[in-house]
Amino acid sequence: MSFIGRLTLIALVMPAYLLAEPRTTINNVRLWAEDERTRVVLDVSSAARHSMFTLQGPDRLVVDVVSGEIANDLKSLPKGGVVKSIRTGRRPDGRLRVVFDLDGAVRPRSFTVAPSDGYGDRLVIDLHSQGTQREAIRKAEEYLSGRDIVVAVDAGHGGRDPGAVGRARTKEKDVALLVSKKLAKRINEEYGMKAVLVRSGDYYVDHRERMEIARKAKADLFISIHADAVEDRRAKGASVYVLSLKGTSDEAARQLAERENGTSVVGGVSLSDKDPVLASVLLDLSQNASLSASLEVAKEVITEMARVGKVRRRTVQQAGFLVLKSPDVPSVLVEMAYISNPDEEKLLRSSSHQNKIADAMLKGIRSYFYVNPPADTLIAANRKRGIADPINYVIARGDTLSEIAERYNVSISRIKAANRLSGDTVMIGQTLQIPAYAGT
Repeated sequence: MSFIGRLTLIALVMPAYLLAEPRTTINNVRLWAEDERTRVVLDVSSAARHSMFTLQGPDRLVVDVVSGEIANDLKSLPKGGVVKSIRTGRRPDGRLRVVFDLDGAVRPRSFTVAPSDGYGDRLVIDLHSQGTQREAIRKAEEYLSGRDIVVAVDAGHGGRDPGAVGRARTKEKDVALLVSKKLAKRINEEYGMKAVLVRSGDYYVDHRERMEIARKAKADLFISIHADAVEDRRAKGASVYVLSLKGTSDEAARQLAERENGTSVVGGVSLSDKDPVLASVLLDLSQNASLSASLEVAKEVITEMARVGKVRRRTVQQAGFLVLKSPDVPSVLVEMAYISNPDEEKLLRSSSHQNKIADAMLKGIRSYFYVNPPADTLIAANRKRGIADPINYVIARGDTLSEIAERYNVSISRIKAANRLSGDTVMIGQTLQIPAYAGT
């Protein structure tokens, strides 16, 4: 056998812990206790690969650190809160076992933190006394301030107005409503976002009433969902529209005319008591800001739509759609595909493709608002507090995705997307990345 062959054989039979596994040294242990929560922070030399489990009779928490060791100068370990004492020992497989002797049952949670603010790598372990997790979540929610971003989701047509009809008799109003509901569900699962459905069933809503529903809900965005149709059945692809400059001019004239009747309100400000020049300036400012935001959101949405299917044009289109004429709510209209094209009609009928369209629109909306959150929103508050780096969370016994999502104020769908999970099953010891803008 050659020298290289002998080395390969040695590597195959060598115990895993003797291979080139970098050592993780625990340099310090810090502990805080507040109410029913105890937090233990292990200052480590590198990101700690670890697993943990609890034992009863007496109550203990056991943490195994892969290739771990205690620094030579670390002589005493702290105690406090629910922790009566901390013990360490070497396992035959090379792991360092850290045992926390407890004075009661706990729900343990752990995550790693990368170096920042003068600290190196850390392994953080939170111990909640049984039955107090809900109270801890409530207090965290009280600390976080700010409102949800509101998105008005408008399913085009409805009731007596079927919209376009495909060769297979697929009605635009039906697929628009199905995708709108899917999008609204995803928005409601998003941290710091809330959806308002303009119509939730098969009934007709007047175009101006759709705008008013969004305005009364104090929506930060209005998104209208449709399916295109032309005589040429070969036409295909999605498009995204915002209001044309002519459309803004027409709406401005109408708003200023209504000012005389005391009925025009823009951005929560009545124009009825303003002189004509000031009213015109206020309206112009509001419209310019709204159109600018509309264009930015539309760019994000069409970019994401291009990832899941063909787009008719990659640039944002402008048209005088009445439903887009709100002067103070950024508004976009999405033509998902050509229902007049048999192939695209088939896609529009597919639940899986409807999900892809909803996902694409959500990503576009999220991309815009994470960069441009309204100042009084929860997402803006978190940006100001610097909550932006993802957290690595290690699954403990009894963990579920829904509990983890609730604890960190982030949607299940975002956790699954960040970790490429296809289902809801997680395993003890598995490390999940908790996406940005999650509270701790």
